[in-house]
Amino acid sequence: MLTDEQIEEMMARVRKLELKARRLVRESFSGEYLSSFRGQGLDFDDFREYQHGDEVRFIDWNVTARMNAPFVRKFREERELSVVIAVDVSGSADYGSVSLSKREVAAETAAVLGFSALHNGDKVGLLVFAQEPILFIPPEKGSRHLLRMIREILVAKPDKPGTSVAEACDFLVRTLRRKSLVFMISDFFSDPLEKPLGKLSRKHETIALRVLDPLEGKLPKAGRVIMVDPETGFETLINTGNPNLRMGYAKLMRRQLEGVSAIFKKHGIDSADLKTDGDTLAALHQLLKKRSRRRSG
Repeated sequence: MLTDEQIEEMMARVRKLELKARRLVRESFSGEYLSSFRGQGLDFDDFREYQHGDEVRFIDWNVTARMNAPFVRKFREERELSVVIAVDVSGSADYGSVSLSKREVAAETAAVLGFSALHNGDKVGLLVFAQEPILFIPPEKGSRHLLRMIREILVAKPDKPGTSVAEACDFLVRTLRRKSLVFMISDFFSDPLEKPLGKLSRKHETIALRVLDPLEGKLPKAGRVIMVDPETGFETLINTGNPNLRMGYAKLMRRQLEGVSAIFKKHGIDSADLKTDGDTLAALHQLLKKRSRRRSG
């Protein structure tokens, strides 16, 4: 149970995030969000016979078999998007070796994306997850709705602090009825990833925002230290003065990051890395600009 002092401190952080997010949206994010995502929502409309030039991927093979002629699915473009921000609040989310924790970076990012969506007239919702889905807030409009989302990201305390991106993906695939834009914010230190992310990205446009801390990629030379896994509680004593250990750790982490990036690329998932030790939104800014150029090109 939170104390009154903790609740007041949390609300002060929410108000601070709101002001920062509104300023960023006003100054730069809104236009790039608009050109990156507007018109992505498609709803099924009807079937019609295949015509030369139609995309083969829209052929409906069940209808084609019944009619003995190729038929394609017709879609109508929705003017508003349904945006869902899925945030990992597992044990590792509270880690931050510099100033901000991963959870705070996620909350700040969600605030900017949320206010961009609202400014664009879109609905925005939230999934908070750890080892299992914790809270789902369906997409709606309104600032009060969004502020509640940011507060929930900051205050969520999972009973099971492990991470399961797979459980989050499965929940979204089952729950979201209409095609949505999903921002998945996590460090992606989770297995399995490929099948769940592939399934989600086939049904919904998915963007991965990977939150990383500098000490996760490179061990400092600090002698003998006890390392504790925040998600399992497992403790191990290691000698960080050993150069081979530091080199082996760095290599292992590099492979992990490259492996996850390869999964994103394989399934056509745009991604950005958000760092706890720098301008956490610069990479997001670059991602939106890249998408904007691609759509207008």
